[in-house]
Amino acid sequence: MVINHLNPPTGQAADNIVGFARALRAAGVPVGPGAVIDAMNALQLVDIGNRTDVFTTLEAIFVKRHEHALIFAQAFDLFFRAADEWKHMLDSVPLPDHAKKKPPPASRRVQDAFSQTQMSETPQTQADEVSLSVSDREILQKKDFAQMTAAEIAEVTRAIANMKLPQAELRTRRYRPDARGLRLDMRRTLRGSLRTGGDIIDIHKLGRIDKPAPIVALLDISGSMSEYTRLFLHFLHAITDARKRVSVFLFGTRLTNVTRSLRARDPDEALASCSSQVEDWAGGTRIATSLHTFNKLWARRVLGQGAIVLLISDGLEREADARLAFEMDRLHRSCRRLIWLNPLLRYDGFEPKAQGIKMMLPHVDEFRPVHNLKSIEGLIEALSALPQPHHGLIRSAA
Repeated sequence: MVINHLNPPTGQAADNIVGFARALRAAGVPVGPGAVIDAMNALQLVDIGNRTDVFTTLEAIFVKRHEHALIFAQAFDLFFRAADEWKHMLDSVPLPDHAKKKPPPASRRVQDAFSQTQMSETPQTQADEVSLSVSDREILQKKDFAQMTAAEIAEVTRAIANMKLPQAELRTRRYRPDARGLRLDMRRTLRGSLRTGGDIIDIHKLGRIDKPAPIVALLDISGSMSEYTRLFLHFLHAITDARKRVSVFLFGTRLTNVTRSLRARDPDEALASCSSQVEDWAGGTRIATSLHTFNKLWARRVLGQGAIVLLISDGLEREADARLAFEMDRLHRSCRRLIWLNPLLRYDGFEPKAQGIKMMLPHVDEFRPVHNLKSIEGLIEALSALPQPHHGLIRSAA
């Protein structure tokens, strides 16, 4: 809605609209300057004393996707409840029914957005903050997830959401039409020659079909792994958007498939859905039992076509026996690469002394840390390389 013949409002009302748009952007709702101008113009055509009209007008302009609707409702309630200049006008009429519903887990980002400092600093102050943020970002790269504050975890979550995994593609046995292919497409060539009676033959070729290697993640959700797993789920959600061949399983005392839940567009809603499916979050660990369930019920479904398996666990098994080694070996033989991500590698003097770790280590291709942003970036580099068949154990330093 663009109304050029109206003059946009100024003063406190305009400041409120601009501040509200900034809060929505901080909460993850994309709002551009054009939408802000549209909102200012549109509010001149409605009864600004009617809370429902104001809500509906701003929602129609700012909300472009269904998953942003409830975030907008929560932000509207929080922001304009705190805006003293508008409160006496907006409280006269209740919100629509759909705005009264309990906000989704993603509304936590709204709380964070309103807790941030004001955005009206001078240019010099902003430049100082930029220089400080670069230094803080360097520290954050190496800081252990378990030692971070709530604000630092929120910053790491945003950084992980922006990570991209380049497509390391595998060459399949299937072919498709390709002008630069090396194989003659006899069927299409002969069919095309019939159109000219065989006088002119246009050669058609076939090329191999390349597909991204499937990724299967098995995440330990025991008490010692809870924080690492939660942040790694954000990474898996980020790469799932562009790479649909990602399967995710959580295990503690039992195995749970959360692949479908993690495909929700909003990361907070995806993680909340995963948590609701799991009954043993932050409980004990039965790695052998969980791997047995995966190998028996899921391996043949998800480990085809050169799949890469990411096993995220500290290896502290409650029932470390020969069965654990057997299931690890079976998993290793079923996939193209098995990468074990263990937060215990953050310690310089780490040695595999625990019985469970000793039994698992001979059956993995790579042994890597997963305790900070730097370790996740190292994993991205490893996954971006063309997957190779089983080779000797590669251990990455923390």
